[in-house]
Amino acid sequence: MTPSKLFALVQYPLPHHLLSRLVGRLADCRVTAVKNLAIRAFIRRFRVDMSEAQQPEPSAYPSFNEFFTRPLKEGARPLGQGVVSPADGTLSQFGAIAQGRLIQAKGHEFTIGDLLGGDDSTAASYRHGSFATVYLSPRDYHRVHMPLTGTLREVVYVPGRLFSVNHATTQHVSGLFARNERLVCHFDTEHGPMVMVLVGAMIVAGIETVWAGQIAPLPRHAVQRLGFDTPITLEKGAEMGRFKLGSTVVMAFSDSVAFDALEAGGKVQMGQSLGETSGEAQTAD
Repeated sequence: MTPSKLFALVQYPLPHHLLSRLVGRLADCRVTAVKNLAIRAFIRRFRVDMSEAQQPEPSAYPSFNEFFTRPLKEGARPLGQGVVSPADGTLSQFGAIAQGRLIQAKGHEFTIGDLLGGDDSTAASYRHGSFATVYLSPRDYHRVHMPLTGTLREVVYVPGRLFSVNHATTQHVSGLFARNERLVCHFDTEHGPMVMVLVGAMIVAGIETVWAGQIAPLPRHAVQRLGFDTPITLEKGAEMGRFKLGSTVVMAFSDSVAFDALEAGGKVQMGQSLGETSGEAQTAD
């Protein structure tokens, strides 16, 4: 048995939510000596580049969570053309959605319907579209931004497990992104519907959005739909949410995307061009 498979298997019996909530409480600790020790140890362990941060002094952050979700300096992430990466991280998979199925890893697929919490009618809009998945490692910038300008239509909270979402686990846990707790954000764009799925993971203390603060986790263990009285429009590149510790964003587009010359497993930065929708490509021609 490989180490990565063993790592995945030992997660099944663990109390995912209890561990994650305990870590979340520790990460909110504001005792100066404790939070400074944790922040500096984390920076050393993961070689975090603080020169890009709006506040480069580690001790200036009131808690570990505020350090972890730190903003970058203005202009640190210029916006590219077309669809842009919503976050810094690894572009783990991307491409066409074939017959409603997305690639998780070699040999593992999951359906767009399952990802959206069993909403097959909405999933039909994406059956022939495109998707991209960005994994945010611990050292990455952990705010999530808009890949296109969009108007928020609905947010759906889907309860689930909290498996780790690193490379080892995606290789061995089938349907991982459709099994974990997640926040499904539906947007209308000029290129058709777009959905951004913020996937929870082991020791992720919470998922926040700019329009409602922390949403996940919710106390009720059932799918919950959150509507809005007034439209919320976010421009391309605008912040839409953040993770309290690392996780994954899965994006799906109803329109097909002509991706740039990218490689699965390669690093990307927030704002980097990923490709153009078919409408944009036709206009460019």
